[in-house]
Amino acid sequence: MSPDSPPLGSARSAAEVNEQIRALWRRAGGSLSAQERAEYELLVVEWAEAIREEIIQAA
Repeated sequence: MSPDSPPLGSARSAAEVNEQIRALWRRAGGSLSAQERAEYELLVVEWAEAIREEIIQAA
């Protein structure tokens, strides 16, 4: 993950993390390097945690 990215379990919303995922794909031009793939995987985990938290809060 990039140095300016918050650690997993951060208070970022799913929408914020999703936007970062989209920006990563735009920067990469649709083909991720090994480093970008690792960042993507961390972001997807963070996004899933954010979605889960948002669902729990909505319930």
